[in-house]
Formats: sequence, C-alpha cells, structure tokens
Amino acid sequence: MGKVPRIRSIRDGDVDGLIQLWRECDLTRPWNDARADIARARAAPQSEIFVVPDGKRIAASVMAGHDGHRGWVYYVATAPARRGAGLGKALMAHAEDWLKSLGAVKVDLMIRAGNPVAGFYDAAGYAREDRWVMAKWLVAPPEREKPDEIAVTITYLEMRAPPARPPAPLPRSASKIALLRAANPTVGFYRYLYNAVGAPWRWYERNQLSDAALAAIIQDAHVEIYVLYCDGAPAGYAELDLRVKGDVELAYFGLIPDYFGRGLGGYMLDWAIDTAWSRRPGRVWVHTCTLDHPAALAVYQKAGFVAYDQETVTIPDPGVPGPA
Repeated sequence: MGKVPRIRSIRDGDVDGLIQLWRECDLTRPWNDARADIARARAAPQSEIFVVPDGKRIAASVMAGHDGHRGWVYYVATAPARRGAGLGKALMAHAEDWLKSLGAVKVDLMIRAGNPVAGFYDAAGYAREDRWVMAKWLVAPPEREKPDEIAVTITYLEMRAPPARPPAPLPRSASKIALLRAANPTVGFYRYLYNAVGAPWRWYERNQLSDAALAAIIQDAHVEIYVLYCDGAPAGYAELDLRVKGDVELAYFGLIPDYFGRGLGGYMLDWAIDTAWSRRPGRVWVHTCTLDHPAALAVYQKAGFVAYDQETVTIPDPGVPGPA
C-alpha cells in the first residue's frame, strides 16, 4: 500500500501556494477571484478547504461545503508532478467523510463538458445524472471572458547551464527509432506534424499563419526541426529556435498520442536539450501553459528547467477559426 497522505485544513500561509496549484491545474478563471473564493470558504461555518502540504507547496486540494441540503465539492486539484499517487482519491474520501459528519447524504459536483477528469470521478463512484445546470449572476463579474476567449496561464522556464547527466539512453520499448532534421520542410508536412502532436492540447497559433508566413519561420536557417521516427513513421518532433543570439528556445515539442507510454518523450526531450546546448547558447528556454499536457510543467522541471516567470493571458478560443 502507498503511504497515506497528510491531509489538513488550509492555513494562512497556504493561500499563495494553493492559488499556484489551481493555476497549474487550469482551475482559475478571470471571473472567479481565487483569493476571494478561499476567503469566503474559510469564513463560512459549513465549508472547508482541505490540502496535502508538500514542503512550502501544496500538492493537492479540495474545497467542500454543505448548503443545508447536500454536500458540494470544488477545486479538486493534484499537482501534475504528484498525479498517480492517490492524493486526489484520499482527499475526496476525506471531504466525503467530513460532509457526512455535517449531515450530508449526497455529494454533488460540476465539471465542464469534455473535461478528461470525468474518468477520475467515475472511478470514485460518482454517477452522471440527467440534470441541467442553470446559473444567474447576482453581481456582474468584473472580468468575465468573452464567449470566444479563454484564460491561459503561461509558465516560462530556462536553463543556464547544460544538465549534469549522461546522454539519454534509447528507450527499451522502441525497436527502430531515429531523430532526423527536416531541412527546409514543406508547409504541408509541418502542418501535419503540428496538428498530429498539438491537436489534443489545442495548439492553434501556427494554424493562424498563412503558408508564406509559416514557411518563413520553419525554413529559416536558424530554426531547426527534428522529427522522431519510430519504425519508419513520424512519432513526434522538437523545434529549436536560434533566431535570438545567445538563446535557444525549445519552441515546440511533443509526441503524437499513438506513441505515448513508450518512453520516447523523455528520450526525445533529453536529446533536444543536449542538441540545443551543443549550439553553445547562454541559455535554453521553453514555455508551457495550462492547455498543454497536465504533466508538461513537471516534465520540463524534472529535465532541469527552472521557472522564471508566469502570466495569465486571455487568448482566442482555439476552437474558433483564425485568419487563413
């Protein structure tokens, strides 16, 4: 059995770490003031926020409340680096026991349509009921998003020195793999790679460029695109941008979903980092956002990148077509 996590109620010193966790898990929205939500939950007699502390950070959280009729849970979150350790399951059980002690006989929750976390609640015994959620704003939200926009938190990470590790070994699960540079790739081939890798994470920016504008980037002598082939088929790619002197940006990186779980991602990331440092830059940097794979931030940090800045921006919904 795994180690039972330490669960406790939120404290004053947890607030900043809790908001950071919610941002990493894409739970914050411009029209919901996270700090105010925390304050209201702590002030209400029949609500509570439970957390799993991890040093100075918060590894997981759940907000629970009893409205006098039934229990509700909100802000269920587990840090990407700690997923799979059972923290979410333990927190939900803790919140359910707490709500039951207040007299709740049922727990409700709401998730957005299409959210992949639905499977977590299915496994925890929650059933999907035939209900409509209806809402009315009693106080106009201060920064409500436009219908065609969403909020995204971007984290910028960098390395100032090559990682102290041996070269990346070939994954045992791979039979025949190769990493080849695509010199002067065609726009059609690049768009295939970009969408095959990025569609699950709603990559959209390159699709809003004309063919001529995109060709000017990907065929630039200071942009290097490396394609990972597995048994002769494209499995993913890494794009290094050297157009700013002294920097190498890992501009795009990822696997086609069919190749997840084979150890290829870690191998390709280490290889891309080593290749970037072979160009002798002053730093190598990358950015990720809350639309990316939930583990992306933790993967980059494990590889040696250190976060140096973060911002939340409003962008056009990737589902809304941009200019051709």
